[in-house]
Amino acid sequence: MAGTTSEYIQHHLQNLTYGQLPADSVRPDGTVLSEATWTIAQTSGEATQMGFWAIHVDSMAWAIGLGAIFLFLFRLVAKRATSGVPGGLQNFVEIMVGFVDNSVKETFHGKSDVIAPLALTIFCWVFLMNLMDLIPVDFIPHLFTLAGFPYMKIVPTTDINVALGMALSVFALILVYSIKIKGVGGFVGELTMHPFSSDNIALKVLLIPINLLLEGVSLLAKPVSLALRLFGNMYAGELIFILIALLPFWAQWALSVPWAIFHILIITLQAFIFMILTIVYLSMAHEDNH
Repeated sequence: MAGTTSEYIQHHLQNLTYGQLPADSVRPDGTVLSEATWTIAQTSGEATQMGFWAIHVDSMAWAIGLGAIFLFLFRLVAKRATSGVPGGLQNFVEIMVGFVDNSVKETFHGKSDVIAPLALTIFCWVFLMNLMDLIPVDFIPHLFTLAGFPYMKIVPTTDINVALGMALSVFALILVYSIKIKGVGGFVGELTMHPFSSDNIALKVLLIPINLLLEGVSLLAKPVSLALRLFGNMYAGELIFILIALLPFWAQWALSVPWAIFHILIITLQAFIFMILTIVYLSMAHEDNH
């Protein structure tokens, strides 16, 4: 692990990155690469050198793994569901399904077989990724350091790439359903003829750039708000846990336990907000009032 306080914080906030280092790069052990090489970054500087096409292996692995756990557990319950007295896991899954189903019925005003399963997946997946923040900050990274990995971030939602990737996926669905329900002409008209309109043709044409600017910003703000809200809250929570870990042992217990209990509310609330905003945005995409 890193020595100074600054190095310790930077170490815990750095992702395990896989990408291509350019030729003539100097590795930490002093070797010089004779050609461009795909490898795991050993320092934050190497991760920066790898550029846009680098992959955060830890974020990808933990996100996919937690998603697989969600699918496995819910599929297991679905296959073993009984009409008799349910077990603890089946009871929990039924509560989750009922909660999400009620949220969709109250918020979504269109007709779609996709929205409820999507909302359930989003809530459970984001919750599981957020839940990793409650694991002591040194525990898993230290185990991976012993195994030879220089970095290991275990909370995927503290990676802006994960949060933005999920938000852009929702944004793509917004565009698909907007065009499907309203048609290309209706979707373009919604962007160019609102909120300002006029019966005068010349004035209506003049208002098109203004409407396009306002509606375009409103449309693009949806994925940005989804991503930054989730990322910002989770990143701040993780940073507080890291700062607490720098304190003396007695102070860590005095502060980490209350913060962890409060953080349970945060990780649940952020999963719920991401889910409910997705439902709201897709409900708006299904509206065809003009």
